[in-house]
Amino acid sequence: MTELDIQDSESEFYSEDESEEELQEAFARGDLKPGLNIEYQKREKANNISGLLAKADEIKLDLPWVERMDMINDLAPLAPEMAIALEKHEQKRANLFKGNAKIPYVRPEEDPVLNDFKREMLFHRQAQAAVIEGIRRLHELGIKTKRPDDYFAEMAKSDEHMQKIRANLMAKQEGQAKSERIRQIREQRKMGKILAKQTKVQREMEKKDMLDKLKKFRKGKLKNLDFLEDAKALEAKTKKTAEKRKQRDKKFGFGGKKKGMKRNTKASAAGLENTKLPKRRVGSKAAPGSKRLGKSRRMKNKSKK
Repeated sequence: MTELDIQDSESEFYSEDESEEELQEAFARGDLKPGLNIEYQKREKANNISGLLAKADEIKLDLPWVERMDMINDLAPLAPEMAIALEKHEQKRANLFKGNAKIPYVRPEEDPVLNDFKREMLFHRQAQAAVIEGIRRLHELGIKTKRPDDYFAEMAKSDEHMQKIRANLMAKQEGQAKSERIRQIREQRKMGKILAKQTKVQREMEKKDMLDKLKKFRKGKLKNLDFLEDAKALEAKTKKTAEKRKQRDKKFGFGGKKKGMKRNTKASAAGLENTKLPKRRVGSKAAPGSKRLGKSRRMKNKSKK
């Protein structure tokens, strides 16, 4: 390092010390404040209402309503299906909070999901009211709102693409309908089992009560046999139920495996399904009733031969 470089570095050091001392003095006087020490000139905010209105009138286009199509209207009445959808959505959210302790409970009026659903419903109702009012105004002006049958227009999507979308939507609807039918069938079966169980328990209780009354009559605690009439009615009802069950079994079968039951066998193919075939004996060919000789006697007979 040369002497000139040393002098330059010393001058820079001294200049930095002087600037730091000046900043400390300014801070001690209170001239420095937190943040950037830049003086800004405050601009006065002008609320020139008359100028804004004049500019708005200048750029405004005085066009008929059919060219502007702007509308200010109230909401359309809430449709019943929308009310049912909202009720189902609220019940679904309530069940979600009820069945899951990990999710903090939120009141319905503060629930963001429900608020989004209600907001979308308001958009739908306002658009519906605008359509109804707009079509009425167009009809008053003598403007047709229905497209003629011979009108052809090019769509953004091809017909093949729209057919795929339609097929996909139909498949989803069919799947949902099938799931709903399966759920209803399961519920019906479950209720049927519950009713059958309750009926069985009730009959067993009635039978037990009848036997208890019969024992009391034999012991002389009861003097009449009126309970036997109820027993006869119960027996007739049981027989009627059994007959119904028999008819159902005859018509629908007893459950179990059905696949392959009508398949031909060797005997049915030969026309021998009603013929009793002789049973084959497995093992020894000796006559029935004869016993096999012991090993020593068999060896002795073998040696004689």
